[in-house]
Amino acid sequence: MKLLQTVLSFVFALGILVLIHELGHYLVARWCGVKVARFSLGFGKVVWSRRFGADQTEWAISALPLGGYVSWIDDQEGGVAPAEQHRTFQSQSLASRAMIVTAGPLANFLLAIVVYWALFLVGTTELAPVVGQIKSGSIAERAGLVSGERIAKVNGEAIQSWTDLRWAVMEGALDGRAITLDARSPSGAQVLHELPLGDVKIDDRQPDPMAQLGIEMPVPKLPPVVAEVVKGSVAERAGVLPGDEMLSVDGVAVPYFHEFAAAVARKPGQEIEVMLRRQGKELSLRMTPEAVKDAKPARGRIGIAPKIPADAGRENLVKVSYGPLGAISHALSQTWATTTFSLKVMWRMVTGEVSLRNVSGPITIADYAGKSAEAGLEPYITFIALISISLGVLNLLPVPILDGGYLLYYVVEFIRGKPVSERFMLLGQNVGIALLGGLMLLAFFNDINRQFPGPG
Repeated sequence: MKLLQTVLSFVFALGILVLIHELGHYLVARWCGVKVARFSLGFGKVVWSRRFGADQTEWAISALPLGGYVSWIDDQEGGVAPAEQHRTFQSQSLASRAMIVTAGPLANFLLAIVVYWALFLVGTTELAPVVGQIKSGSIAERAGLVSGERIAKVNGEAIQSWTDLRWAVMEGALDGRAITLDARSPSGAQVLHELPLGDVKIDDRQPDPMAQLGIEMPVPKLPPVVAEVVKGSVAERAGVLPGDEMLSVDGVAVPYFHEFAAAVARKPGQEIEVMLRRQGKELSLRMTPEAVKDAKPARGRIGIAPKIPADAGRENLVKVSYGPLGAISHALSQTWATTTFSLKVMWRMVTGEVSLRNVSGPITIADYAGKSAEAGLEPYITFIALISISLGVLNLLPVPILDGGYLLYYVVEFIRGKPVSERFMLLGQNVGIALLGGLMLLAFFNDINRQFPGPG
């Protein structure tokens, strides 16, 4: 069932992105007077088609669903009637051809802008930019961050959510520069931190950038009350019962469940004394947490689950929303930031500063599609916006057979004053096919490697 959800989520998202991309080409082509012969979702053999409109354009679904295309009457066998020569793609001006080619990627950027605008306008519920636990000896600890601080600004720019904070960290890490954090301490004091990011790596085999800094997300402040005791666990053998309220571990008070869990985790294989309250009476139990298998560093557990109130974690949530103008401004900013970040990552892959392991293929993207759909509508449409930007960026790369490759030909044509030769275009297509083929092989290799990672 989960596999089916993943596949359907991926196919639906891809279908939307391809449809929008090809509609961009189609609408601008029609506006320029070009006669469109076929609009296809997918490549290869046509499995379904219908003809519509004054031009009887064939709208088709083809067998291979990883893309789509729009073909002009230039591309049809049998030539073009003299009366329609002016409606061919090649007969259009250089500016018109460039607009038609550019329209596909621009449509993908426009889709992302519309999605972000709608999200910002309606409002999204996100995790507040509150610092959770700080790992001992970490970059964050050396920079002076403490648990409970709320980050208000990064490099002077106001932020509202944990997503904003993480995004700023990723951008800074990619550039290898420090960022400045304006924060408010739990006591209400304003503090300033300089967070060096030179040692933070953007790599799919590295921990999340926030984890590399030693910053954890804020955890819900759950009461230390037991909801469930795992059968056969350390807790059951020691006599812990559902409903027990944990008070302390080795004499140290634990007002919240995560503090109790952390105290237990620090003592794998070591006997501890747990004070608890049961039906108004305090009891002392001794137990030895078992070590979690394969955990590095080692940590202990006793086998209990917390009672979760209906309002758990609300203190760490914020509603992020803007008015119509503010929403469009933030949508444009988010799209631009994502675009430039993607280009920076691509360039650093070329220069070797970022590992090629970060290249993802359809398996990884499908996995993300399934997980985001499972998380809810908001994460899923956010995923679609993100992939739409990636598709727009990819298609604008100056690689022959991509839209950006054709734009490169038009730049050469503009400089030379005449189109590039068919021989040169054929050579470019072969190079483009080889590059994209190699990229796809790398993407599939990385996808498989993520599913079946080797040792180390």
